[in-house]
Amino acid sequence: MGFRKKTNKNPPVLSHEFLIQNHADIVSCVAMVFLLGLMFEVTSKVAVLFITVQYNVTISENEESVVSHFHHGLKDLATVFFYMLVAVIIHAIIQEYVLDKINRKMHFSKTKHSKFNESGQLSAFYLFSFGWGTSILMSENFLSNPVSLWDGYPHTLMPFQMKLYFISQLGYWLHALPELYFQKTKKEDIPHLVHINNTTRLPFWSHVTRVCLSTSFTIWAVLFILGRLLTLSLSVLTVGFGLSNADQQGLDLANGNFNVLIVRITVLATICGTQAFMMWKFINFQLRRWREQAQPLKPKKLQAPKSKSKKDKANGVNGVSSNGADSPRAKKEKSS
Repeated sequence: MGFRKKTNKNPPVLSHEFLIQNHADIVSCVAMVFLLGLMFEVTSKVAVLFITVQYNVTISENEESVVSHFHHGLKDLATVFFYMLVAVIIHAIIQEYVLDKINRKMHFSKTKHSKFNESGQLSAFYLFSFGWGTSILMSENFLSNPVSLWDGYPHTLMPFQMKLYFISQLGYWLHALPELYFQKTKKEDIPHLVHINNTTRLPFWSHVTRVCLSTSFTIWAVLFILGRLLTLSLSVLTVGFGLSNADQQGLDLANGNFNVLIVRITVLATICGTQAFMMWKFINFQLRRWREQAQPLKPKKLQAPKSKSKKDKANGVNGVSSNGADSPRAKKEKSS
């Protein structure tokens, strides 16, 4: 998403334009209030609800090993709110100190400027999420032992890194809602932005390939298809086969057990439908890109010679051309 630059005008305090121009500073002050609350005993209990991960459960695996896990609850909403403020601040930092400097050097048009800002923000988020998610998969042995995805279901407890990862993801995507107000987004553009989460990587890499090499787009296209196939394979393996053969069967809301046939079918159909929609968007995007590349360059139209004015025609009839020389008719009369 783009970030509106500050102008030299000083709008009235607490007006809409004032909030839009200074929203990053205002959000920073609000986040600082929560951090300062940790310094005082009276407010520390409230501040902890917003800053730290809640619902800690200590499990003793043996006499010497103690492991801390976390479950979910309503207090997590306060933590998500705080990390949503953090996402707004990071959004503003990336925009001001990275993207705006590149925009000034590249001199993009207004349309490319907006697309570049959105692509830059999302590329930073995806890169960070990919690195953090990969480290969690390796530390929790999900890659080496995929059976742990459904073994021991229901998984009501999670390690600290995994819960913080989910909270950060929720905070980032929720920060997009106030950004709609900060950017003065039109109502007719909101439906497009709602589903942009799953499809926005397409225009991002399209823009990158216009700046870099076309080979990068080909590599991404292969990885995109492999990612869809991997997601479908893991979903069918986990939901279709793993949970259907799990020991814990039935619906138990208190323990978080939803392992019944109708829920499994709904979840699997939703995942397959989402992946199919993303592939359909990708195929349409790729076909449109191929058609644009296959179109030959149209030759420039030759301009027709300008017609003579009435004055030039009169001079030609009288024996004098427009440049002062005798016309062919005048030369013929002189020779005779």
